Amino acid sequence: MRKGRAAAILAGLAVAVAACGNAPTTTEPTASASAPATGGGDKTLQGVKLEVAAKWTGAEQKNFEQVLKAFADKTGAEVTYASTGEDTGAYLGPRIQGNNPPDVAILPQPGLVQQYAEQKALKPLSADVTKEIDANYTPYWKELGSVDGQVYGVLIKAAHKSLVWYRSSAFEEAGVQPATTWDELVKSAQTLADSGTAPFSLCGASGWTLTDLFENVYLSTAGPENYDKLSKHEIPWTDPSVKTALEKIAQIAGKKEFVAGGSSGALQTDFPTCVNDVYSTKKAAMVIEADFVAVEAVQSGAKLGEEAKYFPFPKAGDTAPVVLGGDVAVAMKDSPGAMALVQFLASKEGGEIWAKLPGYLSPNKNVSPDNYPDELTKQLGQTIVSAGDAVRYDMSDLAPSAFGGTDGKGEWKVLQDFLRNPTDVKGAQDALEAEAKKAWK
Repeated sequence: MRKGRAAAILAGLAVAVAACGNAPTTTEPTASASAPATGGGDKTLQGVKLEVAAKWTGAEQKNFEQVLKAFADKTGAEVTYASTGEDTGAYLGPRIQGNNPPDVAILPQPGLVQQYAEQKALKPLSADVTKEIDANYTPYWKELGSVDGQVYGVLIKAAHKSLVWYRSSAFEEAGVQPATTWDELVKSAQTLADSGTAPFSLCGASGWTLTDLFENVYLSTAGPENYDKLSKHEIPWTDPSVKTALEKIAQIAGKKEFVAGGSSGALQTDFPTCVNDVYSTKKAAMVIEADFVAVEAVQSGAKLGEEAKYFPFPKAGDTAPVVLGGDVAVAMKDSPGAMALVQFLASKEGGEIWAKLPGYLSPNKNVSPDNYPDELTKQLGQTIVSAGDAVRYDMSDLAPSAFGGTDGKGEWKVLQDFLRNPTDVKGAQDALEAEAKKAWK
């Protein structure tokens, strides 16, 4: 559900950025301008045919195809693209069963890496590809694409989920500045509320947005190591670290004047309506969500960099949180062509070609933010690089879907119930642990 929405929104990010005053004037670069020649490759894959399957359509597909063209120009390979649609599993399942998988697939969540590896549907990445990953990624990302110590995938495209978007006129009228700490955020929220504007528009009807909020607070307060443990259910949801994070969230959710429409109103507000409530109807000053808020803000009539601005999710503890979603490249055929393509996508060279196109963020630490085509994306890319080893993947997407990815169930529902009654921290913890036990059994 969230995947489909995010894909459609990210595909339109180029349009949103183009509407910003400091954006480049071209939103659809030509192939010659946006995918420069990668040098005279030795055409080692001349005559080799490869198929790549991914969920992208529209602008995202066109941009990815330019990256594939750069690879083809360098190696001589003939590469075709197949769109899986939003349900990647439904597309790949029959092809795997029919022994006709694509050479390379781009998976929208790491859980599918585990699933397909257990089905023996993935090929372990070669030593050359693993060396490329070691050179360009922190150990966390290598582990994320691994199963039982064997590397199968690499994150090649990211969505930045640690942002607070705000309406600049609301901040100016109340005399508040972007917060750098959680305490500052709560203080600013009170000032905004006193000025007559609800500080937050919470997208409570879309349960995944509440998981994003929890993940940012938890990563900041509990730290990366506990984040990893909780994401694997190696520590229970009744752990004191979870209590700390929920108590922080209650400082916002527990004050009726802090939330547009109160908790009941928030639970009836989905994404993207919550963005519209900040920039169009102006019911609130802030919305906490990912980089793809940009498109909805522009569609609400706001200009990026002017009325629609953002600041990094403030530190609620010792860690400045950077939570990413994203897409993982895997090889489904053990061929030189498949391995070469995954290696190219994991390389600095491949990342920088893609980074010059709109709507892309790289988790590759060696892809300089200077490659991005606009100031907004450069700033987002720099926060990923600066966070270093502390960057983490969206926790709910690492969990079994019954717990972290199902509307009206698991973590989504429990956090919605908590939004309804933020005073019951213990009840929320007990419910989360009960749901987790069922999902991880």
